[in-house]
Amino acid sequence: MNWNSVSEFINMGGYGLYVWGSYLMVAAVIALEVVQLRNRARELDAAKEQTQEGEQA
Repeated sequence: MNWNSVSEFINMGGYGLYVWGSYLMVAAVIALEVVQLRNRARELDAAKEQTQEGEQA
């Protein structure tokens, strides 16, 4: 498609809400996944440290 203005691009021929909403949902899910992965990595590191401390005692 060829858009003549930024507002036409954002509107996407009447489908802008669906298109941009879809992009927003994907970005939110990816961000949530990154946060969950970081939290899980911290939990695993803490558990590993606890296990190593228990073995040394």
